[in-house]
Amino acid sequence: MLHTPSGGAGHGVAAADSGLMSIGTVLNVLRDEFPEVTISKIRFLESEGLIEPQRTPSGYRKFSPGDVERLGHVLRMQRDHYLPLKVIREHLDAMERGEAVLLPAVGRQRDGETVLEVPEGPTAARIGRDELLAAAGIGEQELEEWESYGLVGPLPDGAYDAEAATVAVLVVELGRFGIEPRHLRVMKAAADREAGLVDQVVAPLKRHRNPQTRAHAEARTKELAALTVRLHAALVQTALGVRLP
Repeated sequence: MLHTPSGGAGHGVAAADSGLMSIGTVLNVLRDEFPEVTISKIRFLESEGLIEPQRTPSGYRKFSPGDVERLGHVLRMQRDHYLPLKVIREHLDAMERGEAVLLPAVGRQRDGETVLEVPEGPTAARIGRDELLAAAGIGEQELEEWESYGLVGPLPDGAYDAEAATVAVLVVELGRFGIEPRHLRVMKAAADREAGLVDQVVAPLKRHRNPQTRAHAEARTKELAALTVRLHAALVQTALGVRLP
């Protein structure tokens, strides 16, 4: 349930008088829980069909309490679960049908602090550019910068692997600590080298004449990828002298 800001008495009166809120009022209500939300993002989510506010004869948007609650659900699923808009829409439709909806648990509390937990795999096979921008809460210029550093990149058809959403969210999280995208090029280079090592190991299996052996290459790749990620994490923790849960 969406909670209004403690200092928003004026907004509550306005809502009670008409039952509807302007986009500016909605922005103020949401900013208590979502400080980075903007009017542009609300309009974008409307253009994607995730919310459908009423329009006055002069064309101004008017949001009902139900619209605001739905918008809060959308923003939470982006923030807490890193879901593409298509998946969020499917979840909302299921909720409206009264179906039970389970979301991946990617954030938890420890000692009053939110701990980031990234999903183990993408929630969809591919996402569009607009979905990626919305999921990360960034603009075109930022995405182009990340692409120039090789942190994310489009597929041949212009769409993105859904894992790009996870990368984008993590880049944003690191940015809050002052780590800029240009600083992450060294991590991208290390990841490419690790991937190259795995490719060398599985390459003979991929080229094998036996179809079952070639199919086994994918399972072996996943196994090796998981091991390299665990080793990388352990080496970083050892170098920093920290131990993560």
